[in-house]
Amino acid sequence: MSSVLAQPLAFRPPRQAAQPREHGRWSVDAIEALFNLPFPELMHQAQTVHRENFDPTRVEFATLLSVKTGGCAEDCGYCPQAARYDTGVEASKLMEPAEVLAAAQRAQAAGATRFCMGAAWRSPKDRDIEKVAELVRTVKALGLETCATLGMLEDGHAQTLQSAGLDYYNHNLDSAPDFYGDIITTRDYQDRLDTLARVRSAGVKVCCGGIVGMGETRRQRAGLVAELANLTPYPESVPINNLVKVEGTPLANQADLDPFEFVRTIAVALHHHADG
Repeated sequence: MSSVLAQPLAFRPPRQAAQPREHGRWSVDAIEALFNLPFPELMHQAQTVHRENFDPTRVEFATLLSVKTGGCAEDCGYCPQAARYDTGVEASKLMEPAEVLAAAQRAQAAGATRFCMGAAWRSPKDRDIEKVAELVRTVKALGLETCATLGMLEDGHAQTLQSAGLDYYNHNLDSAPDFYGDIITTRDYQDRLDTLARVRSAGVKVCCGGIVGMGETRRQRAGLVAELANLTPYPESVPINNLVKVEGTPLANQADLDPFEFVRTIAVALHHHADG
């Protein structure tokens, strides 16, 4: 099967606070106020926060491999892997360990330090988790950080993956709570939070962010950042993604998000990630 190698940015956990939060939580109003700052001022603040908390010369390289593609029962409006949409994606079985090993070796040779394995499941079964655990052990043996994104996890799943050597689990909130039902109807927001709690309780680090450009308002983008900011503890990685429109999905004809608004969203997200 063909695969796409992605290299997203990931920020390390903060060392000091940038500004106080009212009652220990970020409000949507406070985050929206950051969005509304003049663009040069927001860039200056974001860059200042970044340099105070992270090495500005360091970029982490990660590779994402789809180890099980297509056939998903969910109805996420942005996703070409949903079985109900005609997107040209053909469903495939879970890749074999030797195939994943070869892909991880190529990623490592290209400079990746983290290798993430994604599978298009709504919620994996116990037998699926055991097979993915084998993949985790295979990749971990190379000395790479391991990450997986498999959908919603049931009790015991995160522990099995952690025992196999999983470092990170990706499970995005996708959007603000009040916009979620416009994009997905086959699960609810609490389902996401429940999986994140299971991941945390197993001692696995959290990679959790969202998608913008799906037709949400600026205030709803602020609402997404607020939800991420108020997770306890903060996610170790916070991916902010811009919608990739795919023909055949409900969001294929969604208007493009202004590039400056996307940059604003990343800059605002830096504020919450540096307030730990």
